[in-house]
Amino acid sequence: MVNSTVYGPVDSWRLGRSLGIDLLCVDSICSFDCVYCQLGKIDVLTSERSIFVTSEKVLDDLQRSDWQTADVVTFSGSGEPTLALNLGQAITSVKKLTGKPVAVLTNSSLLWREDVRDDLAAAHKVFCKLDAWSNDVLARVDRPVGGITLDTIVNGIKQLRAEYDGSLGIQTMLLAAPTPNELEQLACLYSEIRPDEIQINLPLRPIPTEWKIEARGNLEEAGIWNRKLKTITESEASRIGREIAGMTGLTVVTPFDRPFGSITYA
Repeated sequence: MVNSTVYGPVDSWRLGRSLGIDLLCVDSICSFDCVYCQLGKIDVLTSERSIFVTSEKVLDDLQRSDWQTADVVTFSGSGEPTLALNLGQAITSVKKLTGKPVAVLTNSSLLWREDVRDDLAAAHKVFCKLDAWSNDVLARVDRPVGGITLDTIVNGIKQLRAEYDGSLGIQTMLLAAPTPNELEQLACLYSEIRPDEIQINLPLRPIPTEWKIEARGNLEEAGIWNRKLKTITESEASRIGREIAGMTGLTVVTPFDRPFGSITYA
């Protein structure tokens, strides 16, 4: 059976009813092999862009879907969407067909590329992953392919921030609580980027032992083939969010508490 490029809509804590677009659905394909990845196993670890499914298939799948009930159309799916060479074309086509806002979830690894930033310019919202405050944490948590460093990630996000007219958010997944020094390093990176919003979250979803196409959605109930990671508590994540808001003066949100707002740290 040929996998559909469209899935959902699923409930998103920040986006509402989100209809997913998966430009990679021939396999799990990413430039990261994150320890917490909800896809379970990345079968193709690469930083090379290619066309995996055509934009015509996306439009065909979209017309067969329940897209009218969605609040937003989100490009994510079976790995890193910016690896798809037809991302920009697909975003433009989806916007024209649906008239819905379009969001892209990216791990930020390819934002140093001008062609990737050009593709993202058509989206209404871009959410950039930033899990690490050092190359050691990046290697342990996100496990990128060779050539991707914290500097290339942060500099790429900053370049996108300078060029992009839409809403730019930073998404950070925490497993352990940063030390005070590490938290300060992370806050400094946020302050350099100046995103519209910082999202602090925990990897609470079950993790399959191998890639399954169903893992693209909000798979909440663990089955026999799932495992869960040990993380900090939700209250600890909320505390870290409050501290970051105070240190940066930026808007910080978590799914565990009300928005902390833009708090000036004196």
